[in-house]
Amino acid sequence: MTKATAAMQKSKSGSVEGEDSPSRLIDGRIQELADWRGETLARIRDLIQQADPDVVEEWKWRGVPVWSHAGIICTGETYKSVVKMTFAKGASLEDPSGLFNSSLDGNTRRAIDIREGDTIDEEALKALIRAAVALNTSSAAKRSRGTPARSRA
Repeated sequence: MTKATAAMQKSKSGSVEGEDSPSRLIDGRIQELADWRGETLARIRDLIQQADPDVVEEWKWRGVPVWSHAGIICTGETYKSVVKMTFAKGASLEDPSGLFNSSLDGNTRRAIDIREGDTIDEEALKALIRAAVALNTSSAAKRSRGTPARSRA
């Protein structure tokens, strides 16, 4: 097996991913943290994938894991004392379990700061992720329906 072949793997969608694929970069971030933050980021990633098996992993802004489905669902930023999940359209989401605890003043985003030792309400988080996907897909559908085809005359 060549080095190039060994560096590639099949993704869930069946496409071939190389060394610098977003999924591999997220794997690398989790491994390099090697503490509670890596464990937390890995758990969040797993919950996102459980909530939305069609989620797309991205790597943006020089090293931020991003999960998308018809638009950004959330990011997974890691800091010294917190793992932050920022929901792109969080202000538009119902949060009956009160998971949002950061960035509450903005008109668009909301975040969940997870600190060492915090317990994640996994079912509530998965419900919030599904709500974000539903909002994104409904917004995408509205955009595609709301844009009339222009005739070329």
